[in-house]
Amino acid sequence: MYVDNAAMQLVRNPGQFDVIVTGNLFGDILSDQASMCVGSIGMLASASLGERKTEYGTFGLYEPIHGSAPDIAGKGVANPMATILSLADLLRHSLGQNELALKVEDAVAGALADGVLGADLGGTAGTREIGDAVLARL
Repeated sequence: MYVDNAAMQLVRNPGQFDVIVTGNLFGDILSDQASMCVGSIGMLASASLGERKTEYGTFGLYEPIHGSAPDIAGKGVANPMATILSLADLLRHSLGQNELALKVEDAVAGALADGVLGADLGGTAGTREIGDAVLARL
């Protein structure tokens, strides 16, 4: 799929995508766009998977799509959910721990369902409060 069509399709019907494989430039643009389909750039994890295999999966680099967010570092306002969800991807794709990955994802979903929302999602919870809420559900 060409990137311009992929961008249009993300807006039109984001549920049709599970994984998007692309180069870094288009991946950065499309992931930022896709983040708004779920409400915030603070919600999407990413994985850059290599060809080398681990005993249980594939070597990869796992991070939130927003990177390190240096503009808000140390202010206690960053939504850590994308970082936590990146852990779930690591567990699943490199360590072969799908059951643990599901527990992490369920803990994030539970915190969201309970209304623990950062400012990026219209709430008032800070970084530590969100992290504590997810940890409590684990």
